[in-house]
Amino acid sequence: MSKQMTFALACTVVLSALVPGVAGYLTARMEAIEAAERNLRALEARLELREARDARPVSYTPCTRTPSTPQLQEFSASALGDGRHAGRRSGDELPDWLPGLPRDAENAVRAE
Repeated sequence: MSKQMTFALACTVVLSALVPGVAGYLTARMEAIEAAERNLRALEARLELREARDARPVSYTPCTRTPSTPQLQEFSASALGDGRHAGRRSGDELPDWLPGLPRDAENAVRAE
């Protein structure tokens, strides 16, 4: 066999292995890209659905009543305690003014 014939046969053998391999690789890459696109579209649809479900309707009617501004109440320093409770550990006795505080706050809210 001549050198040219041997070279041609060698090239044919290499190409016969290389072409299907490259074609298979490119096909697999294209399928992976298409699968990623499908997954992305599915995730976008789920996100849009969640956003639509969480959306609240907006009222464009003006408010008829404006809320009143909260009134600040001033307390004397003696109402806050005499300082002996500073740095108190859990399990110690509660100050005298603390149990009545929620009741006083509730009365102040009702007075408005």
